[in-house]
Amino acid sequence: MGTVAAKIALSILIFERTGSPLLSALVLVCSFLPYALGGILLSSVADRFPARRVLVGCDVLSAVCIALMLIPGLPVGALLGLLLVTGVIAPIFAGARAASLAQLLPAELFPVGRSLLRAISQVTVLTGFAVGAAAVAAVGAPWLLAVDVVTFLVSALVIGFGTPYSPAGERNRGTVRDSWIGLRYVFGHPRLRPLILLTWVAPAFSSVPDGLAVAYSAQTGAAPAAAGALFTGYAAGTVLGELVVARFNSSLRRRLVVPLLLASQLPAIAFLAKPSVPVAALVLAVSGAGYAFNQAVDPMILEAADPAYRGRLFTVQTSGLMAIQGVSIALAGVVGSFVAPNLTIAVAGVCGTIVTLLIAYRAVVRPAELAAHDQRWLAPPLRPRV
Repeated sequence: MGTVAAKIALSILIFERTGSPLLSALVLVCSFLPYALGGILLSSVADRFPARRVLVGCDVLSAVCIALMLIPGLPVGALLGLLLVTGVIAPIFAGARAASLAQLLPAELFPVGRSLLRAISQVTVLTGFAVGAAAVAAVGAPWLLAVDVVTFLVSALVIGFGTPYSPAGERNRGTVRDSWIGLRYVFGHPRLRPLILLTWVAPAFSSVPDGLAVAYSAQTGAAPAAAGALFTGYAAGTVLGELVVARFNSSLRRRLVVPLLLASQLPAIAFLAKPSVPVAALVLAVSGAGYAFNQAVDPMILEAADPAYRGRLFTVQTSGLMAIQGVSIALAGVVGSFVAPNLTIAVAGVCGTIVTLLIAYRAVVRPAELAAHDQRWLAPPLRPRV
């Protein structure tokens, strides 16, 4: 929550200093793009060192970067550079956290644990935006950045004293080389590759309405501020879907992968009818609920992955997800400049449905069919009657 609020504060601070909407918007760009860099070059950090040490180190480094932003008169380039550093650190933290979660929880509870983290993330993003905007108006951007420094330090203390020690992995090669080997492992593994792609592609298409929320609100004749209802609808649906699906057993979750994927993509096609903002918010809530398909995919990834690569795997997964969503939102904005926003969203729903189903067949349906086929062939023969 502190980080989301701080991004708002930094964006406002840069706009107040420069009066440039472009430089202010670069705050969000600098928040998305470094995820790809951190995931490619530094993913092995999550495997090379004990998870607790990595998590605490990431928090402390992020606190230092935010604290340096408080230096009076610091150039805008330096502010954005410090934000880039925190963006590179973020996927390493997320990868180490997911890998440590796999050690702290039994396999059957791992998907529920990650589901809880996703639900918390959605709630804190919404709260962070609301709190951030109000806090900047009340106390000013510098004080809000100072609060973010405190949130990082509190997080470091909670992790340092509240989580158990876990051993480090092997460190036979350099960090970048180990990261590259992990990347090759993820995309060279025939079972992992389609699963990871599925966790990227589905939200990439379903995030298109986020990039066009303001434009769509204007298209329907509503005030631009009404776009907040669209953001809230998707986030609320995501939280509700995660909480409901978490109550199902693992077998039912796996059977629901394809229906949930369809729920995440098909509702966007309803934008062809150009629904009102309240109805569109309900449509996006259904789409957000479909994001719970990850609760079935997460244990499949865990089963397929070598434990020695878990940190790199989850770092790559997180960084790729953030990067592809950033690109998707940017492309939606470009296309929406030439095509009506409702048509752009509907086309994204059609394309998303087709692409995710094709990947789901490779990732989930076909492996299940092959496994059933193997079981039939490997079943012991009946004993002959004597």
